Amino acid sequence: MNVQKMSKVIALFNQSGGVGKSTLTMNLGYHIANAKQKQKVLLVDMDPQGSLTTFMGLDVMELAQTVYESIVQGEPLPIHSKIHDMDLVPANINLSAAEMELVVAEMREVRLKDALAPVLGNYDFILIDCPPSLGVLSYISLVAATHVLVPIECQFKAFCGTELLLSTVSRIRQRVNRRLKLAGFIPTRYDSRISQDTRTLQAIKDQLSELGQVYPPVVRSTVFADASEKNVPVALYNRKHPALSGIKTIARRLVEEIE
Repeated sequence: MNVQKMSKVIALFNQSGGVGKSTLTMNLGYHIANAKQKQKVLLVDMDPQGSLTTFMGLDVMELAQTVYESIVQGEPLPIHSKIHDMDLVPANINLSAAEMELVVAEMREVRLKDALAPVLGNYDFILIDCPPSLGVLSYISLVAATHVLVPIECQFKAFCGTELLLSTVSRIRQRVNRRLKLAGFIPTRYDSRISQDTRTLQAIKDQLSELGQVYPPVVRSTVFADASEKNVPVALYNRKHPALSGIKTIARRLVEEIE
């Protein structure tokens, strides 16, 4: 049996910042790990800002090794185990140097894919938190992925950038990763009281549902920032908060539906 087919490697990707990728990665990972059928989950921080690493409670300034050493120097992944029922490969500002170093590196496209290969059989889901850019780090993340999941903020400007994003995914699918599938779109920071949010959400449904699954929106709420400040998923900060509804539904559907 091919272990690569067993492991679902999902890149959360949007070239725009501020769409909630890191928060979404941590919270989706937690609910996937605690699904009805327990799942082994690895989170991989590919953003030099290290937001996911910080949200998970690690001090980015004290890390002796990060994903940087794995993709640039070929070191084994530095996996931090059992943080909120998940494992984590951290990142920090050192990763920003990889953008330049990998430009001239041999086999740069598969650096992350090769780094993940030894651990694929250990996990049901690997979630990659991509940086907010179309650079090398996002590129190698999409090459390593089996699926791409696109968070889109419910703002018209954010929605307009989707065409460039999808063009990038299509190019990678045609050239270097033919197995890459579109897991769908997650509308984020949605507030039903704001007319622009409701119009944008409808536009996302109308124009993108033909391309992939449009999941329930993740509502705009300070609880995500509050929980991240405490270095825990929302479910461990306030397990009854209504904002959890959408996250739980998306996690369940990812476990049950994507192939």
